[in-house]
Amino acid sequence: MIGISESVMQFLLALIVAGPLIGAVAALLPAPPGLKGNSPDQAVLRHGVTVTGAVLLAALVLALGFDHDHPSKMQATTDISWIPALDVRIHLGIDGISLPLLVLTALLTFLCALYSYFKMPTGPSPKAFVALILVLESGTLATFAVLDLLLFFLAFEMVLIPMYFLIARWGGAQRTQAAWKFILYTLLGSVVMLLGLLLIGLKSGTFDMVALATDNGPGLTTSVQVIAVLAIGIGLAVKTPMWPLHSWLPDAHTAAPTVGSVLLAGVLLKMGTYGFVRILLPITPDGMREFAPYLAAFAVVGIIYGSLACLALARRGAKGDLKRLIAYSSVGHMGFVLLGIATMSPTGVNGALFANIAHGLITGLLFFLVGALKDRTGTTDLDSLAQESGAALYGKAPRLGGLLAFGAVASLGLPGLAGFWGEMLALFGAFEPADDLSRPAFLTFMAIAAFGTLLTAAYMLVVVRRVCMGPMPRPDAEPAPKALADVQGYELAAWTPLVALTVLAGLWPAALLGLTDPAVQKLLTGGKS
Repeated sequence: MIGISESVMQFLLALIVAGPLIGAVAALLPAPPGLKGNSPDQAVLRHGVTVTGAVLLAALVLALGFDHDHPSKMQATTDISWIPALDVRIHLGIDGISLPLLVLTALLTFLCALYSYFKMPTGPSPKAFVALILVLESGTLATFAVLDLLLFFLAFEMVLIPMYFLIARWGGAQRTQAAWKFILYTLLGSVVMLLGLLLIGLKSGTFDMVALATDNGPGLTTSVQVIAVLAIGIGLAVKTPMWPLHSWLPDAHTAAPTVGSVLLAGVLLKMGTYGFVRILLPITPDGMREFAPYLAAFAVVGIIYGSLACLALARRGAKGDLKRLIAYSSVGHMGFVLLGIATMSPTGVNGALFANIAHGLITGLLFFLVGALKDRTGTTDLDSLAQESGAALYGKAPRLGGLLAFGAVASLGLPGLAGFWGEMLALFGAFEPADDLSRPAFLTFMAIAAFGTLLTAAYMLVVVRRVCMGPMPRPDAEPAPKALADVQGYELAAWTPLVALTVLAGLWPAALLGLTDPAVQKLLTGGKS
């Protein structure tokens, strides 16, 4: 860590949350201030890279200034009265749980802005595109930084409109239907969630998440906690997404532009699981104990369902779409996150938080790669990709093929890469759940989830074999094999950080677990370190 005063830390966190919003307003001006390009479109895209780069830099400085010796302590806190009548406050702060998600969001958004500068999605003016990306970033960062229930809800909802327009205006086939499905599912879930948040605030007399987490929600009876968990849990489960509330996800991913899919999988899905950890576990522990077995059951069904759906899509002749397959894989991977949370044990919750970060890195990389394949071949259909790429990308675009194979083995949980530790810790948590939970039931869930890891390996290896392997087409073949461009410089710049962090997190998991574990221990013990 480096020595940074608390006031500077406060400023940095406020800048991280509000900076993208200011940048979004500036992007809509006739000419973004201080930036020039060969055209207005290039200037505004450069503006997006500059703003997201500045936010990433601020997030990295904040991470360096974070007191790593006390990660369970809320740091860089700002607490200002906003609506005194309801005791709603502008309360910001970060701990070892929220800091990794904050940095992940800033990183992925910057990489998406950089990628879009060179490969702008087909659609309307870049001005609106850049503004929407920045609003989306601001809402996501605020979700991980606010410590007031109503502010959390506002930030949680703030991301819906920009993502709707990114899908509806810059998406592919059937984008309108996919965008409407996304907004309807998430809005309906959010209405129910708001009722639960209001119930907690009105019954306890405060919306402050830190105060509510101390002594596990003072003044909340078990019946109030059960109702609150049911209401809030539905809204969070839709965003996660948990089976059977997942059906909006494959359509949204299939229709979204590449950067939309990266942000949707990399950060937006994390908002739901973060809410479970930040709100429900510490504030309504009695209600969570009632629902934990059901949450775990839905989680393992999602793991198996997502894997079987991917296997079905990966079959030869199944008209499988690679982008849709990766979307379904997210249902399975997020099932491990939910299983870890449902154990209510430090091991399981740490595994869930680790799996959150790993999924953001690996699935973000996979969606970048699928977007690159579509740009080169014009399709994401697996049969067509197998024909177009012929010898495997190994033969025609070896670096692209190698990166796709890397993303696949990382996603299946190969030891030594980030995907391994989160799922393994979630399984260990199910082996030894919290004392008040049924161990035989969770042992059953563990066995089912472990079988899901085998299914994940099966479909990912099928994808690698079909797209990346195969006989080399003869040079004189008719029609002549189509040449594919290998990884370009801007693609390498956008993807290398994700590859490096996937390896680093896999080889040095203590770097992340050292942040999350003390904070998780404090959450699960009612605010006591």
